[in-house]
Amino acid sequence: MNTAPPNRLASAFSKPHPALVCFVTAGDGDTAANLDALVEGGADVIELGMPFTDPMADGPAIQAANIRALKAGTTTADVLEHARAFRARHPDVPLVLMGYANPMVRRGAEWFAGEAATAGVDGVICVDIPPEEDAALGPALRNSGIAPIRLATPTTDDFRLPTVIEGSEGFLYYVSVAGITGKQSAAQDSIDAAVKRLKAATDLPVAVGFGVRTPEQAGLIARVADGVVVGSALVELVGEHGENAPEALRDLTASLAKAVHSAERTAA
Repeated sequence: MNTAPPNRLASAFSKPHPALVCFVTAGDGDTAANLDALVEGGADVIELGMPFTDPMADGPAIQAANIRALKAGTTTADVLEHARAFRARHPDVPLVLMGYANPMVRRGAEWFAGEAATAGVDGVICVDIPPEEDAALGPALRNSGIAPIRLATPTTDDFRLPTVIEGSEGFLYYVSVAGITGKQSAAQDSIDAAVKRLKAATDLPVAVGFGVRTPEQAGLIARVADGVVVGSALVELVGEHGENAPEALRDLTASLAKAVHSAERTAA
């Protein structure tokens, strides 16, 4: 089956400015309103987190969001329904599911890929399937027209980088710190050097995330990267405001979007 959607990811990264990628967790607060607030604030790409019991790459903020979502009874079927409803409301905004292997492959990779494609998902980030094990999920996603989005990290050396890039689609997600989400921030000079190295190795857009919390940080990264990913700072607002989070999410997203979209580009 090949149900390739319009290439919304390519469109988002071909704009004259860098892309702002915003993350929230499905089932945490009013998911539909939270997603709408990110779009209204100016996010170019949406990442929707799939709640999981053991989110090993995530820091305290997203761990807490996973717990809240699971306590609310959120299932994989619910995540896909949120995706389907989002696509109906926002036909042109790229949507990426981000999560862990168990919910994605337990019913079979083909089942998950088919359901995600039907729901209008553009890309999938699976944190704990390494590129060497691409066969577990990658072919099913590609056959359904969904981009498998890979992660590169500060420890991805020149020997392994081609393996990470091969089969990756949509964009390359550079994890700027060797650690979990939201706990620390990388020095800008290390991000500059890493983006330069990655862009020399691939034509894929390079988006930088982990530890990006403020418009100031986002604007500096946007000078060299094709995209900036913000997650924990947004998820914390959902934890703080609950069902009333959309206004705060919209405001922070607008500040981030202004910084990212107006960044003066420099050679990476």
